[in-house]
Amino acid sequence: MTAPPPVPLLRPDWPAPPGVQAAMSTRDGGVSAKPWQSLNLGAAVGDDALAVAQNRARFAAALGARPYWLRQVHGVQVRKLGAVHPRRPGKPDQPDEPDEPDEPADAAWTDEPGIACTVQVADCLPVLFAARHGGAVAAAHAGWRGLAAGVLEATLQALQRGAGVAPADVVAWLGPCIGARQFEVGEDVVRAFAEPADARSFVPRSRADGSARWLVDLQQLAQQRLLRAGVGSVSVLPLCTVEDGSRFFSFRRDSATGPTGRMAAAIFLC
Repeated sequence: MTAPPPVPLLRPDWPAPPGVQAAMSTRDGGVSAKPWQSLNLGAAVGDDALAVAQNRARFAAALGARPYWLRQVHGVQVRKLGAVHPRRPGKPDQPDEPDEPDEPADAAWTDEPGIACTVQVADCLPVLFAARHGGAVAAAHAGWRGLAAGVLEATLQALQRGAGVAPADVVAWLGPCIGARQFEVGEDVVRAFAEPADARSFVPRSRADGSARWLVDLQQLAQQRLLRAGVGSVSVLPLCTVEDGSRFFSFRRDSATGPTGRMAAAIFLC
């Protein structure tokens, strides 16, 4: 059998302190068959469970840390991660691959080395956080619902309460997501963002049937919200998951023809 290729990882270009490591996967380097080929890291998208487990093990090895997989629901719950992770009752112990928890969360933070705060995405925005002093890190899953509800602000509050890190002492990185040319939404999404400053991220788009639609810049929305919250530095990797099908899974692009996989972004303390 031919060995799967190495797992390529995108590494953030940002002013993170020494001792902080971060990366994001692409769709390459795994063992899943079509339509999840090949490094699908999502356990709830219909892919073979053994393939997902092998993909997650390959991702962990390439990352050099132990990822913790959240049960994401487009909410604002932030989980504190420690050396001992909860597992679903009634399942066999799997020390190298913790189960996704019963309690949902869309962000996580830790101040313990070797535990990777990890979020899964396939058009939603992955946001990574690091304290400038290198003592705490966090990751958040930010689709439009999570952004509007305040998942980024909740993550910053968790860092401030739990690790004593003020927003000004945090650096953030925004990874690839659905781009501004591809993210078309209706009035319900526009109404979800009440801040006047958010309006600049919505561009009206005419439709032949006269319906009101807008194109949304998700990365710009997130950057504005982080800067308003007082974050010291925000770095952006402006890649579109919809437009680059060779490297990224995309729910919006692929859902019309079938299921799609998930990438992951992770951050940890060495």
